[in-house]
Amino acid sequence: MRLAFTLSFLAVFGAALLVAARFPCPAPQPTAPPLSDAYVTFSVKTDSGIESVNMADYLPGVLAGEMPALFETQALMAQAVAARTYILHRMEHGSANHPEADICNNPACCKAYVTTQQLQKNWGAHFEEYFAKISAATANTDGQYLTYHGDLIEAVFHSSSAGATEASGAIWNDRPYLVSVDSPESETDVPNFISQTVFSPETLQAQLTATYPDMTFPDDPAAWFTDIICNESGRVQSAQVCNIQLTGTQLRSALGLRSTAFTVSYSDNAFTFTATGYGHGVGMSQYGANVYAKQGWGYADILAHYYPNTQLTSAAG
Repeated sequence: MRLAFTLSFLAVFGAALLVAARFPCPAPQPTAPPLSDAYVTFSVKTDSGIESVNMADYLPGVLAGEMPALFETQALMAQAVAARTYILHRMEHGSANHPEADICNNPACCKAYVTTQQLQKNWGAHFEEYFAKISAATANTDGQYLTYHGDLIEAVFHSSSAGATEASGAIWNDRPYLVSVDSPESETDVPNFISQTVFSPETLQAQLTATYPDMTFPDDPAAWFTDIICNESGRVQSAQVCNIQLTGTQLRSALGLRSTAFTVSYSDNAFTFTATGYGHGVGMSQYGANVYAKQGWGYADILAHYYPNTQLTSAAG
């Protein structure tokens, strides 16, 4: 009897192993934010300290701070998804600038944010109308975010581009979903799309040496800028400035230019920098998104264009 029982057990156990071999357990999937906005909480660094907020309450203030309420609804929805994705990405990866908080309300670091009280002052009699529009854009995309191969993307964005966005590898780390793509906005769509900044040689020299104290200047100012190289997106990749080679991003920062899509000329004892667009140029162009929305594009189409090869994902719950 004992032998018969042992043989029977081995037969059953062997059959179970055979089934397991044919139908292996599924591989673990990447962890994704599992809940809708009302259940996602994170910390924000403000001037007054660290605050704990939830996405449903906070995101409308981010959207209002980042994009005009008069923009098309589909552009606002695209911005809501991008901003939500960015916040979720920061929650997952953190920031060296403020390790004590997930995000901050400094737009130069994370995202802009405007309180309801400030929006009431800004919008006046239009507050109810505009706030309802902003809130609808966040509510109608509740829990939606962008992924690349299952991982949250770094959904950066900027104000406007000069015909094409910038690839992230040109100024930061290369990302397969942050590549240069066409962007349709023009001078008729964007206020101050083309801007000029004028410096006297003395002022320009002081501005540059404040950042680059080892820079030496030839007697002839016309020889200060040489070998300006632009990349495929039309932005300055590098320039020889006196004795130092600088990137377009370094020049933009040192001189306070609106973008790296600029030209420089010297005449009548003055340097004129003419810049097109505004911002770093990577990811979604906000004004470009608005133009596409006017052309009938939906928010998912806008996001797929500016963040190619990504997936629009909806959280469960």
